[in-house]
Amino acid sequence: MKGHLHPLTQMLRVSLKYFEDRGFTIAEGPEIETEWFNFDALNVSADHPSRDVQDTFWLNDGRLLRTHTTPVDVRAIKESNLKPPLKLVIPGRCFRNEATDNTHLYNFYQIDGIAIGKDLNLSDLIGLLEGYVKELFGDTVKTRVRPGHFSFVEPGLELDIQMPDGSWREMLGAGMGHPNVLKNMDLDPNEWQAIMWGMGIDRYMMQQFGLDDIRTAYNGDLRLLKQF
Repeated sequence: MKGHLHPLTQMLRVSLKYFEDRGFTIAEGPEIETEWFNFDALNVSADHPSRDVQDTFWLNDGRLLRTHTTPVDVRAIKESNLKPPLKLVIPGRCFRNEATDNTHLYNFYQIDGIAIGKDLNLSDLIGLLEGYVKELFGDTVKTRVRPGHFSFVEPGLELDIQMPDGSWREMLGAGMGHPNVLKNMDLDPNEWQAIMWGMGIDRYMMQQFGLDDIRTAYNGDLRLLKQF
């Protein structure tokens, strides 16, 4: 019997190929992370609500289930002796202690990306990401960029796509790497610039395959897989 790739696997493969074709190397990191890599190294303040037990799954030993794949940006550079210029794309599973509904789940997949060089700017970032969403949804998809706040980038932005009914849907957050984050990578922010972004692949899967409930991708129903 011929098998079927899960819709999430299909989205991950298409996404990673787009970035690999543009010179990015795939990196991975642990799902159980330290507080320093998950929060401190990414310029998240000590009193930020994302550290609360209402948002993060904490372990008894002080570690946590990572809330995003962004910690690998710092970990890969500090622990693998990687030297810029570099381009990394990081797929993986993330966890957040939040109520579930048709667009939110405590377990989800994310792709994070970072490029570090001496002359990178927002135009490089926006061009790369607009090309990515067009790769997924076609050249006619309309996009918009608006300001966004994320602790590890400055300035930050969010990229939206226009839905068939004319409404806009947020697709990803991004920005220029914050100087404090570059310092935590042992890099001089006066010498290097970074572009960073992260996106939840589950919502892309929903858009691509016309699913209206994110939970259907995790219930193990073979009828779903056989459709795709």
